[in-house]
Amino acid sequence: MYLNCHTYYSLRYGTIKPEQLLAIASENGVQTLALTDINSTSACLDVMRLSKKYQIKPVLGVDFRNGVQQQFILIAKNNQGFQHINTYLSKFLHNQNLQIPERPDEDLEDCFVIYPYQNDKHFDLKPNEFLGITPQDLNRLKFSKWNQFKHKLVVLKTVSFQNKKGFNTHRLLRAIDNNTLLSKLPKSEEGNETDQMLPYNDLCETYAEFPKLISNTEALLDHCTVQFDLENAEPKNQKCLTENEVSDYELLRQLTYDGIPYRYGNDVDQKVYDRIEKELDIIKQKNFVSYFLINWKILEYARSKNYYYVGRGSGANSIIAYLLRITDVDPIELDLYFERFINLFRQNPPDFDIDFSWRDRDDVTKYIFNTFKHTALIAVYNTFKFRASIRELGKVFGLPKTEIDKLTRGKYTIYQLDKLSQLVIKYSKYIEGFPNYLGIHAGGILISEKPIHYYCATFMPPKGFATTQFDMVTAEDIGLYKFDILSQRGLGKIKEAVEIIDANYTDQAPIDIHDIKGFKTDERIKDLLRNAKAIGCFYVESPAMRMLLKKLQVDNYLGLVAASSIIRPGVAKSGMMREYILRYRYPEKRKEAHPVLQKIMPETYGIMVYQEDVIKVAHLFGGLDLGESDMLRRGMSGKFRSREEFLKVKQKFFDNCERDGKPQDLVANIWRQVESFAGYAFAKGHSASYAVESYQSLFLKAYYPLEYMTATINNFGGFYDTELYVHEARMHNGIIEAPCINQSYTEAIIKGKTIYLGFMFLQSLEAKTIQRILNERQLNGAFESLHDFIERVPISIEQISILIKINAFRFTKINKRELLWEAHLKISKTVLKEEHISLFKTERIHYNTPELPSSELENAFDSIELLGFSLCNPFNLLEKPSISNLRAKHLIQLKNKLIRIEGYLITIKNTKTTNGKIMHFGTFLDRDGDFLDTVHFPPVAAKYPFRGKGIYEIIGKVMMEFDCVTIEVSKLERLAIIEDPRYSEKATRPLHFLPKRKETLEAVLDTTISSL
Repeated sequence: MYLNCHTYYSLRYGTIKPEQLLAIASENGVQTLALTDINSTSACLDVMRLSKKYQIKPVLGVDFRNGVQQQFILIAKNNQGFQHINTYLSKFLHNQNLQIPERPDEDLEDCFVIYPYQNDKHFDLKPNEFLGITPQDLNRLKFSKWNQFKHKLVVLKTVSFQNKKGFNTHRLLRAIDNNTLLSKLPKSEEGNETDQMLPYNDLCETYAEFPKLISNTEALLDHCTVQFDLENAEPKNQKCLTENEVSDYELLRQLTYDGIPYRYGNDVDQKVYDRIEKELDIIKQKNFVSYFLINWKILEYARSKNYYYVGRGSGANSIIAYLLRITDVDPIELDLYFERFINLFRQNPPDFDIDFSWRDRDDVTKYIFNTFKHTALIAVYNTFKFRASIRELGKVFGLPKTEIDKLTRGKYTIYQLDKLSQLVIKYSKYIEGFPNYLGIHAGGILISEKPIHYYCATFMPPKGFATTQFDMVTAEDIGLYKFDILSQRGLGKIKEAVEIIDANYTDQAPIDIHDIKGFKTDERIKDLLRNAKAIGCFYVESPAMRMLLKKLQVDNYLGLVAASSIIRPGVAKSGMMREYILRYRYPEKRKEAHPVLQKIMPETYGIMVYQEDVIKVAHLFGGLDLGESDMLRRGMSGKFRSREEFLKVKQKFFDNCERDGKPQDLVANIWRQVESFAGYAFAKGHSASYAVESYQSLFLKAYYPLEYMTATINNFGGFYDTELYVHEARMHNGIIEAPCINQSYTEAIIKGKTIYLGFMFLQSLEAKTIQRILNERQLNGAFESLHDFIERVPISIEQISILIKINAFRFTKINKRELLWEAHLKISKTVLKEEHISLFKTERIHYNTPELPSSELENAFDSIELLGFSLCNPFNLLEKPSISNLRAKHLIQLKNKLIRIEGYLITIKNTKTTNGKIMHFGTFLDRDGDFLDTVHFPPVAAKYPFRGKGIYEIIGKVMMEFDCVTIEVSKLERLAIIEDPRYSEKATRPLHFLPKRKETLEAVLDTTISSL
């Protein structure tokens, strides 16, 4: 009876969650309803999956609207009709300039079309077309010519809200969507408050005078049946890469055996052949052959284009993936747990995450869309977050900015707020989690056997690739498993560094960056790992990883593989990171492991470190079968956590342990570990893939640090800002030069030990300006003077001012203040037009400019403004010269001492204690450029907050754990810097430098601790 039901996927309109809609229908005795979200099919498959629970037959369709103006409703008679609806809707979602017409302009015979009642319009209705009569239309219908055509009339009772609160929420969402005050929201932008579901009998009573409408509606719904197998979701990905499944399997087998010489040479262990046959057999049984071949096909293309990539994910546990060169991890070498990769109980295929350089990924994506017929990106639901909702609703209610800021910071007591502010908080909590708009999954791509529109409509984001209207969880429910084509800057750094090195070192053999076996035994790389000197290196450069490497004293591949997973939040949260470090460093501590866990995980001393460990513990300790164990692992994060099937598996774990007589305390403790990190740990193969890339970057850092830092800078760094990578290059004796008109290019370049920063790093310098400079320089050679530059390059005064301020014309030996004066005299402020070639050069007037001195200080502040950081030592900008000689290298001898030291802030990690209080971990550089690591517990964090970038005086106690030094901060103060000379009379003030002092530890102590 309900032909027009909306969920909250009618974005910024509906307010009912999909399952809530079914629950409301069940309560009201409704057995069939049509889900017709506004221009959306996001909720359709989820409602289909949940409908059995509520014993409701769902019918699928779409409410086609221009804004809120309803044009018509399409309802699918069958699966083919649903596909046609999705295709038709996608036409409008792909082209925002297209308006939805009053009547469908395509033949949609396998759909029902329902038009809203309009008393003054009359047109011929096709057999599958009807007119919808709302309760408000009933009185007018009695006197309408449509009363003579009752066989073409149906009940149209819209459902958008559950109750009055839902309607109020709807009005707020409409105000947000219209970017207007609630008081100014036009009624035409709202639905009707009565758009709520009535009990079935009440609805029949409402239309009692027109029984024909009720029978027409019921007949229409009876003719609709859309079915998807959501209980046994066999893979719906493209079935074959070749002509059929038989030839697919033959190809997979051939490729596998052809890959053996490349990976293992001629001396092959029998284990390899046994593992191959075991995997091939299960891959065939589970119909995953095409999944492997499609990944192989994509990567074959990538290799043909010389694109670097890393294959990771659970698929790295597969020897087939290794031999097909999908991954670079040898599962035999690492004894990777086969059942984590694939088992007969597992419904979804193994997960391949393929990382490409950010420069290459779009081309690979384009290749996939051009090669495979039914392809789409996967959407993500970007939802309303609590604080963002407060800001949006604050504007809707007309609250001043100061009040909104106060509410977003949580600086209030709810009962002391005025009524409007209380409403903001109340409804912000209510809409938290509502979908706001659709985005794009980080890298998920569907390659389907059937057209994507068989399952949902697609929209066209700016990226230019068709994207589904549902997320990856819904895709998996129906058996569409994603191919992850991801972007990673680390690969761009490696590729560019190798290119720079090969170009600069033509007298040596090209680098084999894939010589991982050689890297694993390289002493220079081991030294970098042991001492955590890995800035710029993939996954091992963050403060937390740097400290972990020191604590573990890692200098080998397996140790790095473990560290890559231990650093994940789950292991740390469970308290097992510290326990692992203890057992790693002190063998006697390994005896404390429970015998059962020690037997299950001997390599990690009885501690769960990898995702495989969850499966092992669930299977071997908790008595779950492998399918249930994998469900447990997958269910630890996201939407699965609340699913009934996951909760049943959890209960079975406890029931099995109780049946086997395992101590309750032990079971509870193990479950706590499982629950705390299973969704946040890596698969061992995944960690191993990361470690391979880490070794590649470590090799480049060990042997070619300046070339590698140049590539890192050009790929926009990694964990840190560009400034730190510039600093790191300087620490390796690099000479850093600001952009130069005659030397620089768009990106940074290296000549010998000198790195010239690229023009792209200059804020506000336009790309077209950069291109003009480079084109002219290439055609006619270097520029001889500012005058020569102005003659040859059309440029505005604003753009040339940027270049002069960064001292890009320093080759002229003329003070930049004088150059700015000259530029202003010679360049008009009128709108710049492209210069045309002429036969004669117009002689420009030359002016005598006054002598205007500038200083190193001005250069420092100009570089801060234009680059975002100073090219001089930031300590040289302190208002008062430093009086402390204490450095990071001294701290190891000052354990438990109270010290005062100065540090330049690099990064802050904010976290919360178990009771919800904010604390910080800080990373600073001392004057020598070495790292200082600080801990700021909640009382100190509250009393001495960070106040932005700069140099801080740090007072605190030196703490040491596992050879890792930190400062437990008791006081923090940001130090003043010199007044900007560009806006003062102190323009020629020289930079001051720290006077030379005795470097003995005694001298340092004299100037620090004694003064405290």
